[in-house]
Formats: sequence, structure tokens, C-alpha cells
Amino acid sequence: MNFDDLKRQVIRLVLSLGVASLTACASQTSPIGQADLPSSSAGSPNQSSYTFDPSSVDPSEDAASKEIDPLATRLMRNETLGFGADQLIVFNYKQQFDCVVGPFSDLNSIGKPADEAPAQFASPECAVGFSSKLAPSGQTLAQTDPLFILVPFFETNKHTGAFSKALGKALKKLFGFVPDAFKTNPGVPVQCPAPKDSPATCTMHPLQINLGPLVAELGLIPKGTNLDVPLVNHDHLLNNSTINQKAEWWRLVVVLVEDPKAWPNATGTTGITSLAKLRAAQMNKQASADVPSNFFLFFSSYATHKGTQSMPGMHM
Repeated sequence: MNFDDLKRQVIRLVLSLGVASLTACASQTSPIGQADLPSSSAGSPNQSSYTFDPSSVDPSEDAASKEIDPLATRLMRNETLGFGADQLIVFNYKQQFDCVVGPFSDLNSIGKPADEAPAQFASPECAVGFSSKLAPSGQTLAQTDPLFILVPFFETNKHTGAFSKALGKALKKLFGFVPDAFKTNPGVPVQCPAPKDSPATCTMHPLQINLGPLVAELGLIPKGTNLDVPLVNHDHLLNNSTINQKAEWWRLVVVLVEDPKAWPNATGTTGITSLAKLRAAQMNKQASADVPSNFFLFFSSYATHKGTQSMPGMHM
């Protein structure tokens, strides 16, 4: 077994144990050095940033051949699809995202808490592996419904490129492969970006997220390093009881799906389309444990009518 295979197995192991156990296993991995990460043009010296580079897209990659549910092409500009209770769901976004940082948190690891360092808020502080205590509504997390974000953390085609060459190079060094989550043309259908969206974007979502807290807990980068990457390709999943819900703030819980066999198809007839199927995939080591974030979205959810691929009031 070579080192890359060993490191990959460690990554799968620590993800399956959950974020609370990640630190104990971090010493088993070999961290990438700070010098391996390009410095951001703004922010702290610990910050790294990779932006989507349209010139990195290979014109030979046929995006038109992607599997797309017909309903996705009829969504309004402020809508995306989701899954729940083995049904296809429509999300209607009422306002932009929010990423909550408490006054005593030092997310940027600059040695000062947020209430003493307003410069921390120069860019959206949306982080995976970092949890806030309150939702934007002021309610606790326990009082806030979860939205599970399914991320395709596997590679279906080694020949398709990442959002940028620099990002692809860093991901390969970190994980040994470039997950479909970071590819302009992923090999599986995703709900974000929707067909109307540009790569690495989604309606009312931020353009970048900070993976630093999670990757640092894996021991792959030094603690205190921010790893800002373009918005990842992803699907959405709701609890069965919340598939028809008025507009509210939802807390995002991230799950890395590691087995492409568990990934849902565009119409939701296979793969993880309910909370029960998600928990089964996690038990079967096909997906990571739940990973917290400080990321929230504001939308209403509606189950589509079976057989009609529509919902009340939808623009057809």
C-alpha cells in the first residue's frame, strides 16, 4: 500500500467518525505546508483563495450531455431543486444566505475575536467544520431545521478539470484525487448549480466557502489556515417532515458522499433521496458523518406533484 492510498483511507476513517473525533486522528496524516497554498490578494496571510477560472474549462467536455431533470429547466431564477421523503422538492429562496460568526469566535485565526476585529467580515465567513451557536433568526441550532448538503466527494473522470488549475493541483495534493464537487463538469447530476447558473454559483448562495476548519482537523493543512474555494457542486436533502414548509432559515449540515453508487440521479429514483437513505449510506461507509457549518439559507420548500413535475404557482 502506497502513502496516497494510506492517507485516503485515513481521510475516510476520520470522516466516518465525525468532526469531534477528527483531531485525535490528525497526527496520522502528513499536512500540506503553508507554502503549498497560494496567498490571497486580500485578508490575512493565513488565507488562501482559489477562484473559478473560465479559461480552465475544456471545450471538449460536453456539458449538454449531463443528466438533468426536466423540472430543473423550468425553475424560476430564485429556485433550486432538492430531495426529501423520496420526492423531488422545489426550494424558493426569499433572500440571500447568511453565515454566522459569534462575537468571541476567531474564525480567521488572527489572534483576536470577531468583536475586536471587524476586518474579519471583509468577505463572507461561510465555513465547513465550524459551527455557530445561533441561527440568523436568533434561535438556537436545535430550534432550526436542518438542510443536508450532499457533496460528491469522489472522482468519476480523471480527465475532467477542476474550477481552476491551481485548485485542481492543490486538491490532488491534499486528497490524491479531484472530487467531482470541484469540477466544472461533474460526472453526476447536481442541483446546484442549476441549469440556469454558471459553474461554481447557485442562486442566493455565496461564491466561496472556507474548508479550512474541516481540512485542518484532518491534519492536511496547518490549523488556522483558511482554505477558500469556489462554491462546491451539491444536492439538497430535507427531513421528511419539512418537505412542505413556509420560508424560514435552515442550518446547513454537510455530508460528503464518497460512493457514486449512493449519489441520487436527477429524477430522484435512485440514491440518497430521504433521511433514512442518508443514514443507511453513512452506516455503510458510503458517506461521511454529518459535518457542521455556520452557513444558513432562507427559503420555502414545496413537494412537486407526482406525475406532473410541477407545483402550485410554478412558472411553466
